Amino acid sequence: MKASARNQFTGTVSKVRLGAVNAEVHIDLKDGEQVAATVTNDSVEALDLRKGQAATAVFKAGAVMLAVAG
Repeated sequence: MKASARNQFTGTVSKVRLGAVNAEVHIDLKDGEQVAATVTNDSVEALDLRKGQAATAVFKAGAVMLAVAG
């Protein structure tokens, strides 16, 4: 994966909590920290986000986006 944002943190999805429109996704980082992001339910489906999956939190301009390989 290539991205222009330099602030990228790779870890493992530890929780996906679906809501009516958006989902809260938690990623456990390698140093023991955790990142939480709010994404649309459609994004959860499109990225096939699930517990135990490797994912990268990408930070740019105050927004958090998630990316997966593939």
